[in-house]
Amino acid sequence: MDQLFNLHFFMISLLFSLIVVFLGYSLVVFRHKPGEEEDGAYIKGNNPLEIIWTVIPLGIVIYFAYLGSVSLAETRRADPQALEIKVVAGQWFWRFEYPDYGIVSNTMVMPVNKQALLKLTSLDVIHSFWVPEFRVKQDTLPGENLVRELRLTPTELGEFKVRCAEMCGTSHAYMESPVRVVTQAEFDQWVQDQLAAIGTDPVARGEVWARNNGCLSCHSVDGSPNVGPTWKGLYGLTHELTDGSVVTVDDEYLLTAIVNPNAQVPKGFAPGVMPQIYKDTIPEQQILEIIEYIKSLK
Repeated sequence: MDQLFNLHFFMISLLFSLIVVFLGYSLVVFRHKPGEEEDGAYIKGNNPLEIIWTVIPLGIVIYFAYLGSVSLAETRRADPQALEIKVVAGQWFWRFEYPDYGIVSNTMVMPVNKQALLKLTSLDVIHSFWVPEFRVKQDTLPGENLVRELRLTPTELGEFKVRCAEMCGTSHAYMESPVRVVTQAEFDQWVQDQLAAIGTDPVARGEVWARNNGCLSCHSVDGSPNVGPTWKGLYGLTHELTDGSVVTVDDEYLLTAIVNPNAQVPKGFAPGVMPQIYKDTIPEQQILEIIEYIKSLK
């Protein structure tokens, strides 16, 4: 695809240069001279020249159309051994699910030179999956019947970022996640590490669920300000809400804050910012483990 782009750029630059040179030549050589009153020479036509400047550009256009169709066919080529990745977009995070391995991550990891089948969806509004180095951009739409598919075959190792290229709300500018292209051996090791990291400790598991569901995009764990209240030292605090009432941050409050965030909004924060979807998208046990993780952040 890059080669086709470079060829396009070369041809456009060549044509632009020829046009500018010919225009400059014409302005100088055929300019009006003082004292000349007669009309310019009448030229009826030149059939060989007209055939040349019609056939050659037509051939170039057909050649580029052929190269474009070959490139397009390659992007649509289906590999039965492709790695399936479900890409879930939400305000304002990315989540990557690997159904073949039972892994959920906020980092997309792909083995080099192996096709990946991305199935893209959104939990709320329209987002747009964009990794500039991959030369692709695909909208993600809310709705089970609007899942979009995108096939990628990364050919270079490296670390990149996926960004949202569709204005989607307050923290749109911060909606990005790491993308890593690694060797097959490194990918296999990453899979093993992810499976081992889940473990059985509810606090450690809660941290995994919080990261994978984008919670840490809006809530800091070190006391720094963010879109939502920091989680550091949150448990046990007394909160004044926007309606003037006062509550203590306990298990019940945190559960309500996750599944129905507009019910009790802390003073200084706007209602409607936190997505109203987690009751349906995060299993109850995972929510309880996220609460255990919050409680551990003293």
